[in-house]
Amino acid sequence: MSVPARPLALPAPDELARAIAARLPGFQDVAWVAQTGSTNADLMERARAGGAARPWLLGAHAQQSGRGRAGRSWANTAGATLMVSCAYEIRVPPARLPAISPLSGLAACEALRTLSSASGLCVKWPNDLQWHDAKLAGILVESIRTPGRDTHTVVIGMGLNLRDAAGLSAALGREVADWSQVTAHDAGPAAGVAELVAALALSWQDAVAALEQGGFEAFQARYAALDALIGRPVTVQDQGRVLHEGIACGLDEFGRLQVRTEQGTITVSVGEISVRARA
Repeated sequence: MSVPARPLALPAPDELARAIAARLPGFQDVAWVAQTGSTNADLMERARAGGAARPWLLGAHAQQSGRGRAGRSWANTAGATLMVSCAYEIRVPPARLPAISPLSGLAACEALRTLSSASGLCVKWPNDLQWHDAKLAGILVESIRTPGRDTHTVVIGMGLNLRDAAGLSAALGREVADWSQVTAHDAGPAAGVAELVAALALSWQDAVAALEQGGFEAFQARYAALDALIGRPVTVQDQGRVLHEGIACGLDEFGRLQVRTEQGTITVSVGEISVRARA
C-alpha cells in the first residue's frame, strides 16, 4: 500500500540554482529567483537583445505575470508550483517551429516518467501534462528569430503543480493533479527539485536537437504511446465556440492534431484552439 508523499519543498533560490547548474554543465546560464513577472518573458527579452550562447534556464519561486497559451494569465502561490523556463537555439524552417509545442509536452512527460513509477502520466494535445484525466502541468512555448543569426530561439516554460490539487480542483471546477499525488505511488525515494528540473531541461534539449535533425515524424509513435486524447471523442473550441466534434486520431508529421469528423478528417493547428475530451 502506498504512503502519501510529502510535497516537494523548494530550496532557497541561490541554493537551488547551484544544484541545478551542477547537473547541467552544458547550459550557458542557470538562474533561480525568488520572484519575477514571467520567466518566459524574461528569457524572451534576453533573446531579443542577443545575449550569450544558449541554452539558458530561469526558474522562479513565484511569478506575478504568469501566462498560459493564448495570453491567458494565471496566479500562483510560492512553493505550490514548480515554474521554470529554458531557452534553446534551433535551425529549422519556420513551418516546423509549431511542432515544438507538442514535442515539449512529450519530452516533459517522458522526463517525468523516468522519475516516477506511477502509471497514468500522459500528454493532452498540444502540451498539457496530465495524471490520468487531471491536469498536472501546463507548458508555454514561444520563439523569436535569433538576432544576427539564421536560427530561432525557442523558450519553453512550464508550471508543474507541486501540491494542493484538491484546492485547485475546487477553485477551477475541474480535476487538477499535483506531483505529490503522482509520487505517492512510488516505492522508492522521490526525486529532488534539482533532479526534476534538470531532467526536464535535458529532455527538452534532446528533443529540440532531434527535431532540428529529423523533424516531428520521428516522434509520432512516441507521442501516440502517451496521447491522452487518441481514440476519444473531442470537441475543438476557439474562445468557447465549438468548431468541430469528432474522434482524436493522433498527430501528423507537423505535430498537428487529427480529428475524424462526420465530414472527414480535419487538421487542428497549435494556437488559440482548445481540445476537450468528452466523457
